Amino acid sequence: MTKNIKKLTLKDVAERLEVSTATISNAFNRPDQLSATLRENILSECEKMGYFGPNAAARSLRTGRTGIVGIVLSDDLSYSLTDPVANQFLKGMAEVFEANEYNMLLLSSDQVEQDAQSRMQSSMVDGFIVYGHKPQQCINAPWLMPNKNIITVDSFIPGTTSVNIENHSGAYRIASHALKHKPDAVAILGLSLLATDRVCRIREDELFDRAASISIQRLYGYFQALEEHQLSVASEHIWNIPENNHKLAYQAAREALTMAKRPQLLLCMSDCIAIAAVQAALHLGLRVPEDLQVVGFDGIPESANIHPSITTIHQHTVEKGRVAAEVFLGLREAKDVVLETELVIRESCPSVSEHAEPALAESALA
Repeated sequence: MTKNIKKLTLKDVAERLEVSTATISNAFNRPDQLSATLRENILSECEKMGYFGPNAAARSLRTGRTGIVGIVLSDDLSYSLTDPVANQFLKGMAEVFEANEYNMLLLSSDQVEQDAQSRMQSSMVDGFIVYGHKPQQCINAPWLMPNKNIITVDSFIPGTTSVNIENHSGAYRIASHALKHKPDAVAILGLSLLATDRVCRIREDELFDRAASISIQRLYGYFQALEEHQLSVASEHIWNIPENNHKLAYQAAREALTMAKRPQLLLCMSDCIAIAAVQAALHLGLRVPEDLQVVGFDGIPESANIHPSITTIHQHTVEKGRVAAEVFLGLREAKDVVLETELVIRESCPSVSEHAEPALAESALA
């Protein structure tokens, strides 16, 4: 006859180790509450006893938490998983959530907008991290619930804690650098400036509120630098590119570079757009940077690996993901965070003199 072996409970383990049940629970679920040495000792002793933590279902019933966070992406999943910026952001979050035994449920906006599915998902998660949403995606959004923890990233929603980067100042800094070349004409290749899925030029009265979108913040950063250099860009020289997509960016860049008054500078709101713009210029027989300067934004690895390499604003995307996860878990104070960026000067728009503003050494980004 097989002897029944009693499964160890949290209380059993606490009694054997002569600590409280809260201490055992913290060792598994809240590592920030214990010293590293104490936590390591507890986990080691638990492993020897064959105890591997509180049951997830029981923990959910007891604490009211599921250990699942919903990651609401502004674009469809196939795009977000291949986009270099979104991919690095997800990587940073995953590092923190895995270390704290939390699971990520990846959702696209289209999924969340389905009412029945939305109700089910809301009951499954402890809250949402909302990434890269455009203003029109936030109107009556089902994940805007008063009883859920909500962190917004690369977006601005009233009443939520946000994690962002220096979009306005980053755009201002790179435009100021590029304008030292004194171009006669400038064009801006913008990203998601308008609520349309078409590549098109914009009218200023079509723009969203400047506080609501990271793209609008970058645009006004460019405008500030242009004004200081006594330049302006007419709306017919500002393109809207609906997605961070090479094909669409190439189309916009080719349109800009075949205008009667061709620009000598392209201000691109992402490195993906800048890479497409350089390729379009080369295909048209233009030299970069001799005939055309091009600058990007984001600091993705590909921007350093092409020739000519892209002058860009480097954002710490993995760190942004880590910070968002830490704020969600309460490991950081629940207040808005703005992460610094750095200007990285490369071949597509070099310094005009030895006195140009210092750039971050590329070796420091490795």
